[in-house]
Amino acid sequence: MPRSVNSVASRARRKKVMKQAKGYFGRRKNVWTVAKNAVEKAMLYAYRDRRNKKRTFRSLWITRINAGARLHGMSYSQFMGKVKANNIDLNRKVLADLAMNHPDAFKAVVDKVK
Repeated sequence: MPRSVNSVASRARRKKVMKQAKGYFGRRKNVWTVAKNAVEKAMLYAYRDRRNKKRTFRSLWITRINAGARLHGMSYSQFMGKVKANNIDLNRKVLADLAMNHPDAFKAVVDKVK
């Protein structure tokens, strides 16, 4: 009996990877082994950077809150310490948005914690 290799599934698998490699430069888009490696590497970067994005945004929020707090004569650490002490349940994302887009509301928060 001849060997059976389920080429339908194999082709589908390759087709899926080739579709993901669409738009890559040179042989990365149309040569199977190169495309497979490129897509695999891209998936690793995507996985890693989904986690890094959280760190990056947190540091951006901290920078914005710090800038907003210093306009009112406080450092970031003093401000956040007083926010926690006064049981104000606003997270860094919201505080950064207030500092950036709604300075009057942020000033109200600063005045409340002073």
